[in-house]
Amino acid sequence: MLSEHHFTLTIDCPDRVGIVAEVSRFIAERGGWILEANHHADRDRGRFFMRNAILASSLKDGADRFVADFGPIAERWEMTWRLSDSAKPRRVALLASKLDHCLVDLLYRRRAGELRCEIPCVIANHDDLRGDVEVHGIPFVHVPVSPDTKPAAFAEIERLLAAHRVDTIVLARYMQILPPDLCRRHPGRIINIHHSFLPSFIGAKPYHRAFERGVKLIGATSHYVTEDLDEGPIIEQDVVRVEHDDTVDDLVRYGKDVEKSVLARALRYHLEDRVLLNGHRTVVFR
Repeated sequence: MLSEHHFTLTIDCPDRVGIVAEVSRFIAERGGWILEANHHADRDRGRFFMRNAILASSLKDGADRFVADFGPIAERWEMTWRLSDSAKPRRVALLASKLDHCLVDLLYRRRAGELRCEIPCVIANHDDLRGDVEVHGIPFVHVPVSPDTKPAAFAEIERLLAAHRVDTIVLARYMQILPPDLCRRHPGRIINIHHSFLPSFIGAKPYHRAFERGVKLIGATSHYVTEDLDEGPIIEQDVVRVEHDDTVDDLVRYGKDVEKSVLARALRYHLEDRVLLNGHRTVVFR
């Protein structure tokens, strides 16, 4: 994580010769000092991806002028682009249920400065984790969800997201399926964590099923949520080795550890603009 105040320019465009030179020249002409530079060309899709972190104090005319002047270049090169400001952290809402390991881990990492974001609220469909949240001085909102109340509950959740000006949503083991229209309204902005490598061992008691199959590796997958259940673009994955004498309880413990670390990394990459969507896949500039 860069500690200096910086702007991050991310670009996705058709791949052509001269993109890096054009962008680099534009930044240099404005005195921009590039702290990090990342590029990737997807030759199969003919797309080019770029991420530049620029020292904020080096831009002699400021960010507004940069954005205004870059517009014509972006149009000419057919770019989808964004300039983000590290001094304006994203506002992240955490959605939770009863399981606490991912939620508590994210709250701690945010307090410790590992995640540069604001958390204006935590929304949960059970009241069990209120104390874990409020000890951090963060509002906890209990929105029960049942088959009969689901439409009204998610309407209330959308109202809360808008009221708190949330731009990123994290499902910290929320255990509820989001309505398709909510997913469509927040593309690339809802992050989920799932035990295993999708779609292995989906459903109830996944670690028990993995134990019964005698697996030697268990893992976790963090991905962007789409209206296709658990099939969104993958951001991060990791595995833990299982030994022959491990018990089901050991697998559950290993699983919780890998789930929270994978979710934290995925969120950090997202907050630092290191993740660019590439069709159904992602480009992750670590």
